[in-house]
Amino acid sequence: MRNLIDIHCHILPGVDDGSADIKESFNMAKKAVEAGITHLFATPHHLNEKYVNVKSDIIDRAGRLNESLQQENIPLTIHLGQEVRIHRDIFSSLEKEEILTLDDNGTYMLLELPSGSVPTYTQDVIYELQLKGIKPIIVHPERNKELIENHKLLFELVQEGALTQLTSGSIIGQFGKNIKSFSKKIIEHNLAHFIATDAHNIDTRGFTLQQAYETITKAYGVQRAFYFKENAEQLLKDQNPTIEKPLPFKKKILGIF
Repeated sequence: MRNLIDIHCHILPGVDDGSADIKESFNMAKKAVEAGITHLFATPHHLNEKYVNVKSDIIDRAGRLNESLQQENIPLTIHLGQEVRIHRDIFSSLEKEEILTLDDNGTYMLLELPSGSVPTYTQDVIYELQLKGIKPIIVHPERNKELIENHKLLFELVQEGALTQLTSGSIIGQFGKNIKSFSKKIIEHNLAHFIATDAHNIDTRGFTLQQAYETITKAYGVQRAFYFKENAEQLLKDQNPTIEKPLPFKKKILGIF
């Protein structure tokens, strides 16, 4: 099995709705290793109306978790990250050094939309972030209610320069048929760039990256799975992922057939 990289995971203990304590973090780390994952980005929620996890705290906690994993001889490297809920003051948050880009490189940022909608200022934020040299990666767009209802909006966000990350559980059907179906459409229209687990625990929201890649291989061939794995590796090296030209969704024709 090829070494896998997971760019979205809630493994830091006691900071959000992911791991509750260090024991659970160890269990998650062991499961990740069993699933073939060697590098994992710890990306706690930030400003999602429930949790606040600023950059300095995450750096401190991720460092301690890495030390603990080494002491336990668990061969998993934790990388820095943050799942940032889109908000109007995101640029003042950046200036205050509260926002953490992936591996603190200033290049990629996980950007979360509210589950039910796409704020009217989303395109402006995506545009402005890129002016600052930050590529936003929209996490789990396949689970956003407004994007499910309006596929064209996702195409427009990617056209604007946003990248996207699908959840492995969505691809294998853990979130239901509608979300699985939309995930397929996103892949088929070249609107997906990364696959990640968004793991929160070892039971209901675990490490299903390999299963997702197997599903993609069966549906689209090994090259498509390789594309996503390679993009995660490029991100780990702070290099540019491959971006295929996004395909627009065909207009639905109303009428009698």
